Amino acid sequence: MQISLLLEMAAESFPDRPMLSGPDGPVLGEEVLARARGGAAWLAQQPGKTLVFCGLNGPTLPVALFAGSLAGMPFAPVNYRLADADLRKLLARTAPSVAIVDADMVARAEGIEGVTVVTREAFDAACLDPANRAAEIEPSEQDIAVLLFTSGTTGEPKAAVLRHGNLTSYVVSTVEFMGAEEGEAALISVPPYHIAGISAILTGIYGGRRLVYVSAFTPEIWVDTALGEAVTHAMVVPTMLGRILDVLDARAITLPTLRALSYGGGRMPLPVIERSLGLLPHVDYVNAYGLTETSSTVAVLGPDDHREAISSQDPKVRARLGSVGRPLPTLELEIRCPDGKPVPAGESGEIHVRGEQVAGEYLHKKVLSDDGWFATNDAGYLDEAGYLYVEGRLDDVIVRGGENISPGEIEDVLRAHPSVRDVAVLGLPDDQWGERVAAVLVCDDAPAIAELAAWVKARLRSTKTPETWEFRAELPYNETGKLLRRVLKVELTTRVAA
Repeated sequence: MQISLLLEMAAESFPDRPMLSGPDGPVLGEEVLARARGGAAWLAQQPGKTLVFCGLNGPTLPVALFAGSLAGMPFAPVNYRLADADLRKLLARTAPSVAIVDADMVARAEGIEGVTVVTREAFDAACLDPANRAAEIEPSEQDIAVLLFTSGTTGEPKAAVLRHGNLTSYVVSTVEFMGAEEGEAALISVPPYHIAGISAILTGIYGGRRLVYVSAFTPEIWVDTALGEAVTHAMVVPTMLGRILDVLDARAITLPTLRALSYGGGRMPLPVIERSLGLLPHVDYVNAYGLTETSSTVAVLGPDDHREAISSQDPKVRARLGSVGRPLPTLELEIRCPDGKPVPAGESGEIHVRGEQVAGEYLHKKVLSDDGWFATNDAGYLDEAGYLYVEGRLDDVIVRGGENISPGEIEDVLRAHPSVRDVAVLGLPDDQWGERVAAVLVCDDAPAIAELAAWVKARLRSTKTPETWEFRAELPYNETGKLLRRVLKVELTTRVAA
């Protein structure tokens, strides 16, 4: 099954249902399919073998994704926020390709050998041109559907390969075909080059929800769009949610049409989700944990889990707000120790997953084991009830005197302090212990370090109490809401060395 079939099924079953919100009003299902087919016919006349998208969110994005599928071209959305030299280097790796770019980005992309540049407006026109109606090809489900480049914070970005079979397996196994009520609308504000942006298109189209785009996120625009478009469903990353709640508080309003809010892409601070549950009690919350290499979600903390946890007096049940829920029933998940053996409930290790949706592949490199397991490089554990707790990247685990210390555990404790707005915990080189615990905090009124140290020590073992403290106005995050812990580590290590 190819991803283009998801669009064809939806458009042919409900041709008159609005599928996109465009600049001139709703775009019906049959119109979206016609545009994708027109785009595919135009692409078939171009020299490229990969379709690149370099620009802001908008209704062109899903049309391009499906046009690429119908034309048999892998779809590669790239990070337009990269520095010019890095962007051009990345684009060169996609050659021979056709690159759809925003008009103000043409100069940044032109002149790269093997890359044919076309503006968003020109591609839109080609999709609408009645001359471009040639029959599309039928790709195999083993063909590459999407290429997503990693952030490349520790080296050259890797191209994660997602094949048609991986993506459609995830969508069909988790979404009811056209199960949405007429009038439901999904707000998409994550960047095009994030796996959540791709999965939002596929699940929204297949489920029957109108897709509404925020071209570039600000909390004010997000709230205005949610209200103006009567949005019923949305997905955010944790850093977005806190800022959205600030706007709602400042305006003394809620989101009356919003029914469901999913979040993921990073660790959600407990105070933020607790605040959101209180401010928007009518909303169904879903914490979705997944990776690019797994075609999106592999574990879910559902609405009932959220409500049970927030209202429970049982500490074990309440703690589930800090989990990512239970693994999807369509895949297998294990926690393994370094020698590869599964560990019992409550014991930490590396998260491994296996299933049809799991690609576990980079361009020219398979990383699945011989029996199909993918090692996520995420540390975590399963509790006795099967809830998964993600402790962070294995690379971020602090090893102090042979003891593995999870930064997330310490961060949760510090965030509970009334003066702490944000915090990052990391390990710094230490001659005696190998690594020592450091904390970088954002506070309203910076409390005394002794007070913070006592706060941690009263709740965790003394070995987990930070030995290095620093206060900042803000912490570094990338555009998808991930804390740039390595940036902080380099800065603090360099400073100590100097």
